Amino acid sequence: MRIRPSVFLLLAVALLVSAVEMSCRKEKKTLTVGGELRFSDDTLKFDTVFTAAGSFTTGLLIYNPQNQEIVLSSVRLLNPNSYFSLNVDGFKGNNIQSIRIAPRDSVYVFATVNIDPNNTRTPFLVTDSLVATLNGKDFYVPFTAYGQNARYLWDSVITTNTTWDTTLPYVIINSAGVASGATLTLNPGCRIYMHQNSGLIVFGKLISNGTAKDSVIFQGDRLDRRYFGYEGYPGEWGGIYFHSTSSGSRLRYTRIENGGNATLGNAAAIWVNIDSNAAGAEPQLRMENCVVKNSIGTGIYAQKSKMTATNCLVHTTGGYALAIIQGGRDTFTNCTFANYGGTALSHSAQGTVAILNYYRPNQNEIYFGDLHAAMRNCIVYGSLDSEIVCSAVPDAAAQLEMDHCLLRMGDVREPFVNFTACIFNEDPLFKDKEKGDFRLKEGSPAIGKGNAANTPATDLDGKPRAGSADIGCYKFE
Repeated sequence: MRIRPSVFLLLAVALLVSAVEMSCRKEKKTLTVGGELRFSDDTLKFDTVFTAAGSFTTGLLIYNPQNQEIVLSSVRLLNPNSYFSLNVDGFKGNNIQSIRIAPRDSVYVFATVNIDPNNTRTPFLVTDSLVATLNGKDFYVPFTAYGQNARYLWDSVITTNTTWDTTLPYVIINSAGVASGATLTLNPGCRIYMHQNSGLIVFGKLISNGTAKDSVIFQGDRLDRRYFGYEGYPGEWGGIYFHSTSSGSRLRYTRIENGGNATLGNAAAIWVNIDSNAAGAEPQLRMENCVVKNSIGTGIYAQKSKMTATNCLVHTTGGYALAIIQGGRDTFTNCTFANYGGTALSHSAQGTVAILNYYRPNQNEIYFGDLHAAMRNCIVYGSLDSEIVCSAVPDAAAQLEMDHCLLRMGDVREPFVNFTACIFNEDPLFKDKEKGDFRLKEGSPAIGKGNAANTPATDLDGKPRAGSADIGCYKFE
């Protein structure tokens, strides 16, 4: 039988096609164990300040660096109730499954954020994460978008005298600084929202001019906490750090809430560092009618510093409410320091106030400084048997005046502490300590037991004391 040449040609083509298909099938062998992913961006930033309701879309690439095909079991958003939406390789949804990526190839991911900036319940900074899963391993890319109308400061340094008003709130991301020689002034009612792991570092001067009706407020930028079932979470941001070069700062009617993580090197909502001008008369910091609450670390950490505080309330802290360390010249008048624990905060071991003329960072090092401190008409109380620690080493001077104070304190009375008309271990009878109301109830032993000579004209609420020498930051009504 004679075979036509065309038949040979058809056989050759078929063999060639078969070989190509076999080669392709071999090339497309899927990686089923391990593997890595790469992304075109390590963080997807929607860096537009939204000034009207609407949406903004941007995108990134997911790369397959392997020589084999991969299958992503899912590409999804971490938060199921997200402000963001996804389009992965043409598929819409917030949990896309079975996404194939050829060897050395990539797929597009488009993300859209929808925000109404005039909705006061919207967070200032909207965040989520893209999660891509390959062979059981999750790979994350954070998403960051601006929410409400605000002024945003990202890694900013204020180098000239500047005043912040109340036209829009301020959001600080990755910390901000006030340079030496510069003064930052905050008008009454100013709102400063701090992103996580952010703080304010003051080398120059900070003047906060809050009033009884219009306090200045520092707090975290997570305004959607209520949606997640809790508000006022401690440690949302760092704190305010007053450098050794800072002098003459003043906080009046200012609230510092939900901070105190170790962003700035010390876990404290307010940290006043070693005074570089110890001989000067001006304090580094004056605090008047201020509230510091819900710090995950210390409330006020004063290290060999010079500061004064009047009519201030510091409560519900993970560390000490007040720590005077390595000496210093500090005076506290009609202040209340209280600790009973709170949301995510335990008060089971560490007291409320510590006053030391030394600093011991570890067992092998110790630093000391002269201590000249005074607490007048102050309350130090909490749920422990003793809430105050006073200790000194002989290497430096130590002098502490406790004048007309109400103290929860054990039997130890250090010789460098001079107690004058103090009340020990009598419940101050706060109105509602569980809800953070530390005003005095009728029958409180703090009523009328202060030193009138040291009593300021008004209390924390700005109400005239009218000759009532009550102990603590509030007068009894």
